[in-house]
Amino acid sequence: MTTARLSGRGLAAGAAAFTLWGMLPIYLHELKDVPSLQIIAHRIVWSCFFILGYMLLTGQIGALRQTLGKPKLLGRLVLTALLVTTNWLVYVWGATHGHIVETSLGYYINPLVNVVLGIFFLHERLNRVQWTAVTLAAIAVAYLTFEAGRPPWIAMTLALSFSLYGLLRKVMSVEALPGLATETLVLLPLAATYIIWCEHVGVGALGHSSPEVNSLLVGAGLVTAVPLFLFAYAARLLPYSTVGVLQYIGPSLQLLSGVLLYHESFTGARAAGFALIWLALLLYAADGLRGTRLESVTANLREAPESAAR
Repeated sequence: MTTARLSGRGLAAGAAAFTLWGMLPIYLHELKDVPSLQIIAHRIVWSCFFILGYMLLTGQIGALRQTLGKPKLLGRLVLTALLVTTNWLVYVWGATHGHIVETSLGYYINPLVNVVLGIFFLHERLNRVQWTAVTLAAIAVAYLTFEAGRPPWIAMTLALSFSLYGLLRKVMSVEALPGLATETLVLLPLAATYIIWCEHVGVGALGHSSPEVNSLLVGAGLVTAVPLFLFAYAARLLPYSTVGVLQYIGPSLQLLSGVLLYHESFTGARAAGFALIWLALLLYAADGLRGTRLESVTANLREAPESAAR
């Protein structure tokens, strides 16, 4: 576990993934006139082509064949593909319909949902500080529900779907790239059929929009595939709690873009709910850092007698 915590490649990949996701609302805002389902279909189709092309060029298609030849693993990847598609659809709809701030809330809640999933599925135990953080987050969600007059369904759907996706990918015995290629490949027939149908009935965006929109639709494959690959790579090298800490990068950038660039509402009452979330995350992160330092000190104390003996 110590090695995973100190993985420079894992940390770099995770930080890059969440930075790209944090900037995604700016990209998607330029596609606000395109229906969300079409954007998702293009993300699937073009990301699949980019990933398969990369694997062909680098001689990694054999790994994809091995993954496709394992029925149990394939079934689990179908499930993760459905989870990430749900996440994409809700996120794209929120980002293109003036709900960027609420999407950021979903990814702020996400690390704490990871903690709860860790209790039930990974048999992890929480200390008093971690329980306090989870309780504060629950209070914050209840307050924001009361303040808005409705449950923050966008935020909760994003948090739960992505937490489940990350958890399943962490425990699967599949490398990041063939796993991601399989996820996009199983979704490809549905996505391609939908795009063709849209073009047939005259409502398709590709080829009937400005050159900029056409380029952004095709480019959606890269902005989808690259951070997902980086995330899957990081999730296998880092402890799940460390991935959760890195994840704060994404919602922070999303919140800033929603408020500063697109002038979404962020009143004092709403900010109070976010402040509770931030306090919960601060407690959780501080506890994680404390635990990491204790592990490091313990490891050094154990290694000292061995070094002296040598």
